[in-house]
Amino acid sequence: MQMGNETVSLSQWSRASGLPPSEARALLSHVLQVTPAWIIAHDEVTLDEASKHCLDALADRRRRGEPMAYLVGEKEFWGMMFKVTPDVLIPRPETETLVETALRYLPAGVPNEQETRVLDLGTGSGAIAIAIAHERSYAHICAADVSAAALRLAGENAARLLREDAARITWCLSDWFAAIPEPRQDAERFSVIVSNPPYVAAGDTHLDEGDLRFEPYGALVGGVSGWEALQTITQQAPTYLRPGGVLLMEHGYDQSDVVKTLLRDAGFTQCETVCDLAGVPRVTLGRL
Repeated sequence: MQMGNETVSLSQWSRASGLPPSEARALLSHVLQVTPAWIIAHDEVTLDEASKHCLDALADRRRRGEPMAYLVGEKEFWGMMFKVTPDVLIPRPETETLVETALRYLPAGVPNEQETRVLDLGTGSGAIAIAIAHERSYAHICAADVSAAALRLAGENAARLLREDAARITWCLSDWFAAIPEPRQDAERFSVIVSNPPYVAAGDTHLDEGDLRFEPYGALVGGVSGWEALQTITQQAPTYLRPGGVLLMEHGYDQSDVVKTLLRDAGFTQCETVCDLAGVPRVTLGRL
């Protein structure tokens, strides 16, 4: 790129950006539409003026703390690249624990004619529903969210990542169970209900730190205590689950005992907490 009589190479821009090298490469890859490996191999290539202007703006936003996922518009989850916007939470590695645990109750090799229904509450970008659909071709999934913008984005992700299998996911605009039809027979009930609901307490100081400052407040905060959404889901889930069905919920590092109590009070048994790869209690489940 020309700045007066100067040209700026990729490596020079990266050093001057004030960002960690990996983040600078990610922005370069996004703007130039090339791979990070290409950036490394061609670091003396010069930037054109339009690209540098765009990169400078993105770098400024990143230095102000805006999440990389929102800047580049995507985030990897379950080996797939999901489109993300500020309308949805950024998919996180720890949430893969929820998918892994749900798959234990959705065994592989089930005959296609045996319909298994799964409900994903608060689907956001659709990451959980799409990951389960990708792994279990027999599963029919209802994915609900209170945000129409989130559902549109989730539908786009499904169409791109699942192609024709995207038809196995039904998207529902619903405040938890509010718009989910109440089942009249067991065939209409769900075998598994999964949810990564808001579970941060209002006023938690972490809301003013890092990526959380930019993510949708309503998808983060679960009320004054932080577990109001978890309670709502637990109390209403038995109406929608088949006998023997399983409810699995992601929660905060210090909420597993509360969630187990909520589950037992709602009639669930075989309650269990699963830790994520960092050893943090992340998912608690119960069987009806």
